[in-house]
Amino acid sequence: MTELLLYALGIVLFALGLLVSIAWHELGHLSTAKLFGIRVPQYMVGFGPTIWSRKRGETEYGIKAIPAGGYIRMIGMFPPGEDGKIEARSTSPWRSMIEDAREASYEELKPGDETRLFYTRKPWKRVIVMFAGPFMNLVLAVVLFFGSMMTLGIEGQTTQVAGVQKCVIEQDEKRDKCAAGDPVSPAFKAGLKDGDRIVAFNGTPVNDWDTLSDRIRDTIGPATVTVERAGQRIDLHPTLVPNKVLAKDEDGKVVQPAKYVAAGYLGFASKTEVAPLTFGETTDRMGDLLENGVHSVIALPGKIPGLWDATFGDGERADDSPVGVVGAARITGELMNVEAPPTTILVMFMNLLVGFNVSLFLFNMLPLLPLDGGHIAGALWESVRRHTARIFKRPDPGPFDVAKLMPAAYVVAGVFVCFTLLVLAADLVNPVRIT
Repeated sequence: MTELLLYALGIVLFALGLLVSIAWHELGHLSTAKLFGIRVPQYMVGFGPTIWSRKRGETEYGIKAIPAGGYIRMIGMFPPGEDGKIEARSTSPWRSMIEDAREASYEELKPGDETRLFYTRKPWKRVIVMFAGPFMNLVLAVVLFFGSMMTLGIEGQTTQVAGVQKCVIEQDEKRDKCAAGDPVSPAFKAGLKDGDRIVAFNGTPVNDWDTLSDRIRDTIGPATVTVERAGQRIDLHPTLVPNKVLAKDEDGKVVQPAKYVAAGYLGFASKTEVAPLTFGETTDRMGDLLENGVHSVIALPGKIPGLWDATFGDGERADDSPVGVVGAARITGELMNVEAPPTTILVMFMNLLVGFNVSLFLFNMLPLLPLDGGHIAGALWESVRRHTARIFKRPDPGPFDVAKLMPAAYVVAGVFVCFTLLVLAADLVNPVRIT
């Protein structure tokens, strides 16, 4: 019963975090739109039926039933047609799409709104309004990440011994018990004990696990390991042997998918502890997070076949498989039942929200309609056209009609909907699990 309650609590907390992230995103659009005098009739968090709303001034604020997004309505998102009219009908389905979008952006036009239309603002102002939403997600991700890393910290390996391996076992064998014929491990033979803290390797001080691990890997043969034991420093003299161990990249992280290389081997497990990171360490990790996010977005199309096979075939769901809102909620529910210190669980939950907000930022910056990046690209293109015309003393080409791209926007939206449904099916049928 307790596990079920904790699972439900995790889902509720994720839903709240999701709503806050969406509301924060739309607040970026709303605040900058109002700053530049654009009329905003609606600010909504969620889609579907409205479950609560209040009108304050000229804007209706509300929450809708499905917490899968949000929006603000701005008057005059698109310029009038070539004939100067807001409405222009045609038998062409593509033309109808364009004019339907144009008409929707003028639905709540009132007397005096002629000077408060979105498209009449200078391109740089429109860029700010559309960029403000994704930027707010980036700001929230940075605040959450720096707050959790520099106050609560993260679990990491130390130079203290948590256990000594009695024999040498190649890591790719994936077993933890010694078998007949396995050679004795250098650490066990040299007398390394649980609780020892390694403070130097071959006479050079070591203060962190990464440094110690690199020096062990680079050494095959006799070595001197200095440990602190019961307040005294003791020199041990193991002879390190080659062993097959997990490969690391240039940043010291284990390569994924797992690869194995021959390296020096001592034979002990290091103790892990939770410790706050410095500002510099947190900055480096935030940079890695953003870089990995960009790579994930680029690699997304290539993961679709594996996702399909994991959903409708007999394929395994990869750990780095795309996860939707339902999958993330399930992970959060499982997280609440993990046997770990509360601070570790809190940090993992915060990191889930950080990852979600980074994804919102990166996806919305794609230069495709109907995403924010598509409107940004349209405003920038208009600025280039107008500046070019001014330089060559040509007539002002006027505002760029983003509405003409609506057929392509419908295609993009259709692709996103299909992808979202595939991820939803995968999250229900073959979810990613952390336990």
